[in-house]
Amino acid sequence: MSELAPVGVPVTTGVAAESLDAWAAVLREQAPSSEIAASLDDLKGEWLSPRGRIDALAVVERHLGWLQAKQVELLAAISDHAEGTPPFADGPPVGVDMDAVFLGEWDCAVEEVACALKLANSTAAQRLETARLLTGRHPATLGLLADGEISYQQARIVAEQCAVLAVEVAGEVEGALVEKMPQQAAGQTRAAVRRQVHRVDPEGAEARHQERVRERKLLSYPQEDGMALFGAVLPAQRAAVMEQVVEAYAVGYGDDGRTLDQKRADALYDLVVEPRNGALEAPSRAAAVVHVTVPLDVLMGVDDGPGELKGYGPVTAGQVREIAFAGGTVWRRLLVQPASGLLVKTDPLAYKPTAETARHVVARDQYCAFPSCRMPASRCDLDHVRPFDHARPERGGPTTPENLQPLCRRHHRLKTHHPGWRVARDAHTGVAVWTAPTGHTYINTPPHVYRE
Repeated sequence: MSELAPVGVPVTTGVAAESLDAWAAVLREQAPSSEIAASLDDLKGEWLSPRGRIDALAVVERHLGWLQAKQVELLAAISDHAEGTPPFADGPPVGVDMDAVFLGEWDCAVEEVACALKLANSTAAQRLETARLLTGRHPATLGLLADGEISYQQARIVAEQCAVLAVEVAGEVEGALVEKMPQQAAGQTRAAVRRQVHRVDPEGAEARHQERVRERKLLSYPQEDGMALFGAVLPAQRAAVMEQVVEAYAVGYGDDGRTLDQKRADALYDLVVEPRNGALEAPSRAAAVVHVTVPLDVLMGVDDGPGELKGYGPVTAGQVREIAFAGGTVWRRLLVQPASGLLVKTDPLAYKPTAETARHVVARDQYCAFPSCRMPASRCDLDHVRPFDHARPERGGPTTPENLQPLCRRHHRLKTHHPGWRVARDAHTGVAVWTAPTGHTYINTPPHVYRE
């Protein structure tokens, strides 16, 4: 292959460009390998023709699948190691290799993988489960991924959609699709897997639908530039009806300069919050509670820095003031030291934080203090970083903001009871360093609402 395109030599003639294009075309037809991967840097876009760039892109994509298959194998090995029971009820004796008891009863593979790969816990858990399913139930699909014939997204679809089936039935679904997947896009694979699952398990499909109906819920996700995505998970037929109602209401606005998409978004808000002209009778409802944290100078218009909207994150000064000065707004004041942001009034010798202290810690940290967790602080426990001494409170572990951190229930238990995890928090910066059972360290830096 090196005869087709000299390695590391820029293409300066049409002949050389054709040779490099031909090389890329040859590589596209070959299975991924470490030898080919080592030469990918020579497939530079500026050295290739438009046709050659497409071939090079396909070569790189095939190698991404090859690498992702290797990652799947590693994740599966980590998951298998995590399933053992802990040999030490009260923590390992001195000198015991912690790698041997790596995760214990907590199955902390999720936390370690999340921290190592800088993922959310839910994403890490999903990757571990997908790896376990692919290696244990879908060797043919994993083989296609390793050969670069399909994408990781397709492999994940097979694993997730077939997870509800018995092993033999899942294999039947895979067998019906394995030859077709290399020619499919991810969306086509999803539809094909779904059809096969319904075909082989119609009763189970109906039962799972009824279970999902019981799990219906609202969702809200933050987006950029002060926006948010709001919606619901509900039966598809209800969603279709809602879409038609919103569409009809949006059309009723007439030609007022807004686009149809803008009208649809406004119509949904008006239907829920501000029914107009008696078209719908507004149901009685409890007052909505929206939490926003804002420095006083921003609130008064002296500064235009951001505030913090609970469950979303930074919002503009204009958004903050709109919320703060809306009718019926209730303000709660927290007095803090300007330099450190620490609460002025607190009771360090009581185990339970005062209301002011709790509000301060929640507003300061906003989320669980574990590096990969995004559980809102308002739904977390307030944990003493240095344990509170119930017998002699004056001896340490004070109940002050600098010694408190929000931890969700899982990570609170992990920090308190798992022998391999520990945390140290800098009282001045708020930076927490977590040490995992493997010895790796991970840093959590909370947002600083009150400081520059």
